[in-house]
Amino acid sequence: MRVNEKKPVTAGQLALQVIAMPSDTNAYGDIYAGWLVEQMDLAASTIAARVSGGRATTVAMERIEFLSPVKVGDVVSCYTELLDTGSSSMKINVEVFASGANNSPPQKVTEARFIYVAIDERGGIRRLSSSD
Repeated sequence: MRVNEKKPVTAGQLALQVIAMPSDTNAYGDIYAGWLVEQMDLAASTIAARVSGGRATTVAMERIEFLSPVKVGDVVSCYTELLDTGSSSMKINVEVFASGANNSPPQKVTEARFIYVAIDERGGIRRLSSSD
């Protein structure tokens, strides 16, 4: 994806925006990859809940690669795009961009595909509401 002066160009919609804080770092002051994956999962869960019409859970992640580091104070923006649906599953792409406090242009830091399934109140797999 291309990045222009102010806003990243992505096929997805902004689903989550958060500031990386010192509490999100390791002993060396780097933002944990796990923290970033957590933000991505939260962003994907918003579209999964809407598409499934209720509860949904993460069952897999595909193709995650960290392209550049996130620093304390960076604004982290997660963009989501629904790629595919099955009878109970959803494949959601999440792209993450970070921009520094110095008003620097957003830079892509990672991307991954999340697979969710719709679940019922007992935790069993159910059909998507939209596919009924």
